[in-house]
Amino acid sequence: MAKIFIKTFGCSANYNNSEIMEGLLLKAGHNIVNEPEDADLIIVNTCTVKLPTEKKVKRTIRDFLKLKKKLIIAGCMPEVQKDMLKKISPELSFVGVHHTREIVSAVEKIIRGDSIDLTGKRNETKLNLPVKRKNSIIQIIQISEGCNGICTYCIVRLAKGKLFSYPEDEIVKQVKSAIKDGCKEIWLTSQDTASYGQDINKNLVSLLKKIINVKGDFKVRIGMMDPNNLILILDNLIALIKSDKIFKFLHIPVQSGNNEILKKMKRPYKANDFKKIIKKLRKEIPEITISTDIICGFPGETEKQFNDSVNLIKETKLDVLNISRFWPRPGTEAEKMENQVHGRITKKRSQILTKEFNKICTDRNKKWMNWEGEILVDEKGQKGSFIGRNYCYKPVVIQSKNNLIGKKINVKITKATNHTLYGIRI
Repeated sequence: MAKIFIKTFGCSANYNNSEIMEGLLLKAGHNIVNEPEDADLIIVNTCTVKLPTEKKVKRTIRDFLKLKKKLIIAGCMPEVQKDMLKKISPELSFVGVHHTREIVSAVEKIIRGDSIDLTGKRNETKLNLPVKRKNSIIQIIQISEGCNGICTYCIVRLAKGKLFSYPEDEIVKQVKSAIKDGCKEIWLTSQDTASYGQDINKNLVSLLKKIINVKGDFKVRIGMMDPNNLILILDNLIALIKSDKIFKFLHIPVQSGNNEILKKMKRPYKANDFKKIIKKLRKEIPEITISTDIICGFPGETEKQFNDSVNLIKETKLDVLNISRFWPRPGTEAEKMENQVHGRITKKRSQILTKEFNKICTDRNKKWMNWEGEILVDEKGQKGSFIGRNYCYKPVVIQSKNNLIGKKINVKITKATNHTLYGIRI
């Protein structure tokens, strides 16, 4: 039996894939170790969504190769950048993002001295499998793989392929199993949760209705959803978000506030559609936490077009903003576009947007000052602190000498910064 170390990069789906790999390997009798030096074999579960992440992954692989260990490269990178990986080392083995369930046989073949190349698109349902959770009270559930989008900048869609929605009943079964195991948070994740079911004549609303009817004390966090698919289910979704079992939180990536840039990105909506969604959500659920993403310096983006993004953020006053500088990704349309914006400019625009947004989110957080209510503690913080989430998924930091993970406690907010709330127990 092998001793295995797993290093994970990327999104919540990737972390869930690693949890599944750990679960399958442990069930087969292998050991998971905490340090790469102690391992017989190392699995690097990769992400390649941005160039900085790619560089970090490559650096990590090179460091592990120095340990003279057997290596499996898993995740998205082997699906789209295999040749690049082979240049790092021709002896690497691959288990792509669609072959997670085959990890045990892959490991055992490599331990025997074989090399493995399990890549290529296929439909693999990642539900109701053995799992070793990174956080004992959080169950990450992938509800689909791939997407129906054709975004010109996105390498992930090349790795994951077209939308493949998992069966509703299997997802609900996974929820029930997680609740039975003591999980308090259910994270529904995919590339675009709003597109769930479009390929099987189902939709996210019908799925959520079944989930919130599951007995138990838990809350659901709905994953990222593109505006064009969200708007199709918005009214019915709002009604469900009002349920006590769903966090009042949505992640809706707009990517740009300029319609010409959105068209070049092949994002099938306009900035005004995004504004309408935010307006309706705020009208129905005023306290809702809304997160979005902006890409700075997409090819050909002018100063005026960038300012449209800044003005969109000023107007909508969102709670969370994920800012990315544009990085050309191999194999994408955007990589080949003319008028690539210089890195110096994308960096400057990112700084401008960060400065503007920090003012907004500080004001948004100050509205929670003196709020009293219940939080679910789901994470350890720094220096003896713990982090809990309130019903709007706002992070609240509290101090405690006792382990509070998985506990519900009542708090009062005493301090608000641009990204965090601080509280005391009451």
